[in-house]
Amino acid sequence: MKILSIESSCDETAAAVVEDGRKVLSSVIASQVEEHRLYGGVVPEIASRRHAESISSVVREALSEAGLTLDDIDALAVTFAPGLIGALLVGVNFAKGLSLATGKPLVPVHHLRSHIAANYITHPDLKPPFLCLVVSGGHSHIVMVEDYTKMRIIGATRDDAAGEAFDKAARTMGMPYPGGIELDRVAEDGDPNAYTLPHPTVADAPYDFSFSGLKTAVINLIHNAQQKGETLCKEDLCASFRRAVVECLTDNLFRAAEELGVSTIVAAGGVSANRLLRRELERICKEKGLKLYVPDVSLCGDNAAMVGSQGYYEFLDKNIASTDLNAVATLPIDYR
Repeated sequence: MKILSIESSCDETAAAVVEDGRKVLSSVIASQVEEHRLYGGVVPEIASRRHAESISSVVREALSEAGLTLDDIDALAVTFAPGLIGALLVGVNFAKGLSLATGKPLVPVHHLRSHIAANYITHPDLKPPFLCLVVSGGHSHIVMVEDYTKMRIIGATRDDAAGEAFDKAARTMGMPYPGGIELDRVAEDGDPNAYTLPHPTVADAPYDFSFSGLKTAVINLIHNAQQKGETLCKEDLCASFRRAVVECLTDNLFRAAEELGVSTIVAAGGVSANRLLRRELERICKEKGLKLYVPDVSLCGDNAAMVGSQGYYEFLDKNIASTDLNAVATLPIDYR
């Protein structure tokens, strides 16, 4: 089964053709990073306009790269939630138009479920159930994936997401957008024990995260040093901050894994490309005798191939939308 998929939830206009949920026939991404870098972050109105300008050509290129036409496509999948509402609407409305014009079934796909599905492309042998750490710029979740479309939230952030904390800390250090990637690179040359930073916990929810206090601590550390005319070692500060975030993530993840008795750990989302997080997941899983699956780095960020993968399983579960499908800015991953 061949699915043409579309992703436009933030600042990447993407289209792909995926066969049977696991084989990528094409994947095209039009990135807006350079433009948004001018403003230090994503400007929603600009993102929506660029999606509208790019989506037709991106879809045509995905079909061409796969050597197919719309007649060869069995279904259409599109990210409909969550994300920037204006950006989502561009993809949803384009997909609805294609569905109406071709008669192909329209499959609505949740963005975070797509990130998990990136692992199905990288690891064709991976099947639920498993425990997944979903970490991105806007989300930090521990999710029990009981089946391809049946998920249960075990833990979530109470405030900032891990990716957001990385980006804001990096911005305070004067790093260009996207800051989290640059912070990860610089941290490789630093001492992770150079600065003492808090490891916030949520007293009544041992699997939940809280990153606002950690983010504020590093920002205050930087501002206080500036006021005193002191110079902080950027490499060491990046390494110390990265270590604190990663320890918060892994502590809660493996606490949940032990409590639930799971043997398979999966990581997903943009922050799953973080080098220290990948190393720590590998180290701890090896110590505990757990299986670990992480997506290829090229599939950690937003792309349409992961949408096509999840779309396949949503289609098998008869999750088909009518032409009144609307975009949704916020929606939990365990929606039914």
